Amino acid sequence: MNIVFPYRTLAGEIGFEVTSVKLDGRALPLTMISRDQRAVALHEAERSQWDEARLDVKATLPERELAGGPWSDVVCLAVLTESATNARTVARLAPAGAGSWSGSVVFARDAHHMRAALTVVVVATVDGEAGRAIGTAEETWSVELNERVPARKQELNINEVDFRSGPLEWLQQFQDAPWVVETSGDMPTVHLNKGFEGLAEFLSGSGTPAEKAVRGMLAAQIATEAWTAMFHAAAGDLEWDDEGTPQWPTGWKDGVLRSMLPDVLPELSASDALLEIHLRRAEGGWQELQPRIQYAAARRAKAARNIGNGLRAMSHAAEGD
Repeated sequence: MNIVFPYRTLAGEIGFEVTSVKLDGRALPLTMISRDQRAVALHEAERSQWDEARLDVKATLPERELAGGPWSDVVCLAVLTESATNARTVARLAPAGAGSWSGSVVFARDAHHMRAALTVVVVATVDGEAGRAIGTAEETWSVELNERVPARKQELNINEVDFRSGPLEWLQQFQDAPWVVETSGDMPTVHLNKGFEGLAEFLSGSGTPAEKAVRGMLAAQIATEAWTAMFHAAAGDLEWDDEGTPQWPTGWKDGVLRSMLPDVLPELSASDALLEIHLRRAEGGWQELQPRIQYAAARRAKAARNIGNGLRAMSHAAEGD
């Protein structure tokens, strides 16, 4: 089994956005870029033929922490990947002052099939070792090749169904559960139990600020369980080559692993982290990773933010009473 040697990584938040896009040098309308959805739509009816898109990226790094940390030769990279084609493009961003870094990454049309994921990674020399990842943006952007509307495709199905008398008989054994996460299909699904009185209505309702805050806490709990289940399903479905090297899965499992592994094993590169979880499952040490998996799932679900908002809202409501 690999021996893990932890090193310090960034605690501060890394944020980034796509500020503009050009197709073969022609500016893409800003309506094709959505900061809310963190998505870029590259398909325009007026221009069906093009060779490359250039995405301008602006990143924000925790400046004071970087300046005082035990690292040197800090580099900020924009990384564009697509699992369907194994395409990977890396572009170096340049410091732009006050914690900002900027640059552009090229999306070659021939190298992509449908949808690519864009993120920002910070690497540095740590303890004399160059090229160690010390931080990754929490959110990714979706770059859609065949879409005219910049909206992220749903990554998780939500199915409202009565566990007692609904069409899915296998859910009857869980009729007392408020929800169940299923990871066996082409897309993960959270089944919400309509037989659990008031659950579906509460999650889709509005109400007072306190009720909205509690709804956020509940949604974060559901999302945390879903991310945890998806990670275990993805890790348990790895295949490996003749030399015993695990291979990245396809579809949503690839995205889940690439998203969560930097938090589960932050001291390792993506490929080394994939090998590490394979070895731990096969040779022992898997249980030791459970707190890290729970932490990574909670980060994806923004549990800390939602719980904090919920506690503050309930405190304000109590003070009002």
